[in-house]
Parts: sequence; C-alpha cells; structure tokens
Amino acid sequence: MRREGRRRRVGGVTVVAAAGGPRSPQVGVVAGKALGSAVRRNRAKRRLREAVARVPLRGDRDYLVIAGGAVPSAPFEALVEWVAAAVEELR
Repeated sequence: MRREGRRRRVGGVTVVAAAGGPRSPQVGVVAGKALGSAVRRNRAKRRLREAVARVPLRGDRDYLVIAGGAVPSAPFEALVEWVAAAVEELR
C-alpha cells in the first residue's frame, strides 16, 4: 500500500490511497512511536478514525492515514479539514 499508493500530506496528516479490492474502502490508521507515549498515540488514532468517518471516501480505494506530530493537539475541526483536503487531492 505505501509503495503502490499515491500520497498527500495536508497539515499534520498524510493520506495514502491505493486501488482497493472487493471490500473497499478499507482504512488503516497509523501513529508511530515518534508521536510519544501509547496514550498519546492511541488518542491520535481515535481522533483520526472519527475524522475519516466524517469524510466521504471513494468506494474503489483503500486508504492509509498516518498521524503527524500535530494530530494529538490540533483542534478536531482542523483534523477533519486536513483529512478531507488530502482525500480530495487524491481523487
């Protein structure tokens, strides 16, 4: 997915989109150890999952959403805007 997909970074979020299979769209959320403690990483992933749920996705793609350092502390509305902008650029 990371090698084959197209990648866009907006704000503190990177979104990778690749051709999906029959169960698309599937979404994966990643928050690396660079974000900090497990509590901080889990909070970032929960917030990103909810932001992705509010954005319309293409049915023929799979997505990988990668949290950057700004995700845990950014306003939620900004997260939704970042994800929406990145997904829109990948259409």
